[in-house]
Amino acid sequence: MNQVLKNILKSRWYPVIFQIITLFFFSIVIYTLITGPASPHDNFGTALTWVLWWPIIPLIFLLLGRFWCAICPFATINDFVQKFAGMKLKVPNFLKKYGIWIIDATFIIITWSDHIWGIVENPRGSGILLLLITTGVIFSGVLFERRTWCRYLCFLGGLAGNYSRTGMLKLRATPDICKNCTTLACYKGSKNAPGCPLFEVPRNMQTSATCNLCGYCVKNCPNDSINISFKPPASELWFIKRPRLEESFLAIVIMGIVFVQNLTMLEIWQKWQKALTNILHTDSYPVLFTVLFLIAMTIPVVLTLVASKGASYANRQKTWENFARYGYSLIPLDLAGHIAHNLFHLLAEGKSIYYTGLAFFTGKKLEGMSPAIVSSSTITFLQYTILVLGAILSLYTAWKIAKNNEPKNTFNVFLPFSILIIIFLLINIYLFMLPMAMRM
Repeated sequence: MNQVLKNILKSRWYPVIFQIITLFFFSIVIYTLITGPASPHDNFGTALTWVLWWPIIPLIFLLLGRFWCAICPFATINDFVQKFAGMKLKVPNFLKKYGIWIIDATFIIITWSDHIWGIVENPRGSGILLLLITTGVIFSGVLFERRTWCRYLCFLGGLAGNYSRTGMLKLRATPDICKNCTTLACYKGSKNAPGCPLFEVPRNMQTSATCNLCGYCVKNCPNDSINISFKPPASELWFIKRPRLEESFLAIVIMGIVFVQNLTMLEIWQKWQKALTNILHTDSYPVLFTVLFLIAMTIPVVLTLVASKGASYANRQKTWENFARYGYSLIPLDLAGHIAHNLFHLLAEGKSIYYTGLAFFTGKKLEGMSPAIVSSSTITFLQYTILVLGAILSLYTAWKIAKNNEPKNTFNVFLPFSILIIIFLLINIYLFMLPMAMRM
């Protein structure tokens, strides 16, 4: 199987054929969002983006790592622009140092903006967002070398970097073969393919977070050193040697974002808004949402700090060091929450992709048809199963991190983070127990 995957990556048709397909559908999405029906319930672009693509993207990260980043239309646009108009300047040190913080901030701002201006529920808003991102990609492609946007600025790339650490597919070089290599064709490129678009040297790579499985290094390596293999889910998180605070912060904030995404689609959201209106003496939705949004963002951070402080009594490490190291253990539960939330939209509204697609291509509009693929009870069962599996994987990850770093005091360090993970699981289960509104 590994050799089959390797042969695919070596093919001159990979990843080009996938890039053509995604760019084609991206063009349809942009066209229908901007020119199609103003109602999201009738817009094919809305269905493709928020009912199909957004729910399946975390599944791709789990199964194939950052494969999406190899075929993403934004990456294809970047490469095209760079080929004909690229100045190929070096990446500024500022981006190398603070890029992930920019990604964190962008992800939070886009989530906030969606709820303030209704981007998801507004086809024009979704189209404008995609065009704004495209503009940023073009500017980056013109100015900087390789895929600077994808590595240091793309909010989805940041999400992909975190989630792909749980992925079951990995690309690594063989150290014994690479130690005598002097060409470094995997990084620099050759006549066979460009160099690594995400600035990685395979022989030094310890994580899948910055590998998009583009296959360029496989095509370029003169010594056949690159191997593709499968690994247990989340196993990469167990042995992180240099944890980064900003990566853990993103993982922890994503938990808050999952809370927000669920809350705003529940009836209880209206009650919370009314309660906050009485407290703040304002009925301004932007003000009310911003306050609740900040609270939702803050709760996971504060709880993780408390757990980190508790662990510091056992391992004598600084609170922020535990925060950075053990924040990674939340990534499997983050991913599970993301999948569970969007599974509702995919399975409860999935047929809308067919209905809106039929209307777009043939002009035939079907009225009064249910968009559900399966029953609500089936969806609920799947959501709970996914959440529990994610929590188990997060608990095991926290245990492995503690065991690898605190072998003599594993349980005492693990305990506060196990409590934290269970609290987050219970919050998610409670939210998923409540009726959820649909997008389409």
